Amino acid sequence: MKFHRCVLTALVTVLLTTSAAHAAGGPARYLKQPDEWFRTDAGRQITANLLSHQAPEGGWPKNLDTTAEPYRGAAKDLHGTFDNGATTDELRYLAHAFRATADPRCRDAFIRGLDHVLLAQYPTGGWPQSYPPDRSYHRHITFNDNAMLRLMELLREVATQPGYEVTDAEHRTRAQAAFDRGLQCILKCQVRVDGKLTAWCAQHDELAYSPRPGRAFELTSLSGSESVGLVRLLMSLERPTPEVVQAVEAAAAWLDAVKLKGLRVEEHPDPNAPKGKDRVVVEDPAAPPLWARFYEIGTNRPLFSDRDSVKKYHLSEIGYERRNGYAWYGAWAAGLLTKEYPEWKARLRP
Repeated sequence: MKFHRCVLTALVTVLLTTSAAHAAGGPARYLKQPDEWFRTDAGRQITANLLSHQAPEGGWPKNLDTTAEPYRGAAKDLHGTFDNGATTDELRYLAHAFRATADPRCRDAFIRGLDHVLLAQYPTGGWPQSYPPDRSYHRHITFNDNAMLRLMELLREVATQPGYEVTDAEHRTRAQAAFDRGLQCILKCQVRVDGKLTAWCAQHDELAYSPRPGRAFELTSLSGSESVGLVRLLMSLERPTPEVVQAVEAAAAWLDAVKLKGLRVEEHPDPNAPKGKDRVVVEDPAAPPLWARFYEIGTNRPLFSDRDSVKKYHLSEIGYERRNGYAWYGAWAAGLLTKEYPEWKARLRP
């Protein structure tokens, strides 16, 4: 499936940047190294470190730099996930390492990891946060923190781009089919309110596609963050179907409608606060638009919550710990609406 490179570049930049932030660099910081580097003693050691962290099922753990040092624990204690950028960059690294060194360990680990990703896809086309899924919110189709989006980008690379000599034609065909099923899942998950398409929740039911909650403070809602990445993915398709065009236009209209004007999020000194400061929302007519992480379905009111899952409508109404420990606001859709979406619309014109 062909795709628009300008939109893809923006999407991949976002994914790689946030992935590196999650794992203090991790394998992402080595992906642009020349082939010669992978053949050095340092490169071979880092490859060995990464290989040692692969879980028996095929994935890699999160929030850990899997390249920093060898894993010395029991293999049974390694638990792979697709959350926080885990597994996808390890697989990209191994593809490059095999291309540079022809090390069969890299090929075998890559195939095992890719098979794990393919096996984890639900019949409905989505992916859980980790596989095998548990019975908590991790089992839901996980757009949260771009988990499913990262998997689909990797599968598209495997299916269509050079540099994946590590795999075979059968796996490339399976990767493309999985990507296509994922696209259909995204379209089916887009939430309708009063018959009108809007955006996406951070989690969706793995059987019925309906919105679902995440952690206790992540209520069932429409996402002002994850929806942006999904729109970028849909815009990257070279020949979008009428259904894809409709989905993008509806989501862009929703994101434009729910942007928050005249607000700025600041950290103010507070000697009575645990860390000597507190996060507050202040009025500022000159402030650029913001988007809330969560919006109430039907009213589009920004949502906030503590770990008790009680719905609040203002950041000041939740406790200090969650108020200062989560990204409740962001400029997530700014570049999309001002530049990328208008350029995409222009390309659609005959």
